[in-house]
Amino acid sequence: HFHAGALDRLLPPWQRVQVESAVGGIADGSTVTLRIRQGPLAIRWLARHERVEPGRSFVDRQVKGPFASWVHEHRFLPHDESRSALEDHVTWRAPGGALGALLAGRLLSRDLERMFAWRHRRTANDLRRHEEYSQAGTLRVAVSGASGLVGRQRCAFLSTGGHQVRRIVRTHPSAERLDVAWDTRSGTVDLHTLDGVDAVVHLAGENIADGRWTPARKRAIRDSRVEGTRQIAEALAALPNKPKVLIAASAIGFYGSRGPEPLDENSAAGRGFLPETCVAWEEATRPAEMAGIRVVHLRIGLVLAGAGGVLAKLRTPFSLGLGGPVGSGRQGMSWISLDDLIGAVMHCIRDDSLQGALNAVAPDPRSNAEFGRALGRVMRRPAFVPLPAPVVSLLF
Repeated sequence: HFHAGALDRLLPPWQRVQVESAVGGIADGSTVTLRIRQGPLAIRWLARHERVEPGRSFVDRQVKGPFASWVHEHRFLPHDESRSALEDHVTWRAPGGALGALLAGRLLSRDLERMFAWRHRRTANDLRRHEEYSQAGTLRVAVSGASGLVGRQRCAFLSTGGHQVRRIVRTHPSAERLDVAWDTRSGTVDLHTLDGVDAVVHLAGENIADGRWTPARKRAIRDSRVEGTRQIAEALAALPNKPKVLIAASAIGFYGSRGPEPLDENSAAGRGFLPETCVAWEEATRPAEMAGIRVVHLRIGLVLAGAGGVLAKLRTPFSLGLGGPVGSGRQGMSWISLDDLIGAVMHCIRDDSLQGALNAVAPDPRSNAEFGRALGRVMRRPAFVPLPAPVVSLLF
């Protein structure tokens, strides 16, 4: 809780909440500002820390925000020699006085119980993952794509586990945070800041679902991956003190559309834009491999996270009852949860035997139609409205 990034790990993925600023860490008088979106509205929540006893307790008090009043006491109580008990005590009043309490009090209470149950579960899971490698010591890890869905949570997971994180950034590097400056136009990386890190996690690349695949867009998608990865690999190869491992993002798009054919890391690449991009993407790490750096090509499946990715794009049509299969519905949708992807990256860093291609997917692949039916059940909505393939081609 006292490490940077803790609040990012503790914000529930079903809520549209972002950390806008955090000033002073956790100390008496330090503040945190959250931005909460409710439909078209944006609400700012300013909280001040009080009664801070490091390692024992601290209090968040709402200065300005959605509640009439809010006081949240975090307590960390000794349990035995290796564990502590986490307790959250919240005293709050709903907005709108007696009428607000009557109309929204029960709903807010239920939402808070759900939120804290999820927060405690994630905290316990993160601590278990960190404990697996606790004897190996802390790491210095550089991460590109740190502002994206996976990268932001990846950095938060590492920093809350006591590891040092250096973000490889293309704009406004912070010397205080030891950011690594990366100028993609000139292809230069700040070698001084990158020198001596233990591992590099390279996640940067244009989002393939952010716009129509025009020729210009496809070039941007390919170049951001291939040229960006080549620049990072060449920079690592030039370092006096090289990292032990480069975890380079790739995708199961490497295999193309193969219907029900079982695929593993030994399967050949498919045909088309995505497979060809993935092949070139992975080959771009060659300078790092030639310099003796262990390289893992993490072929990532569809990342499931409530706060973004494929689920965020499907939420609106499914909530309106317009979900269903895309085209034939027979295409594979090998998926992975966000937290399991974070765990997979840590496993790749720590396990020296892993090298080359590794599929980062859950062991339960589903077809597009099966995936849609499962999502419909979770959202309590019908999921039978098909999206014809020609419409998909027209849209994307």
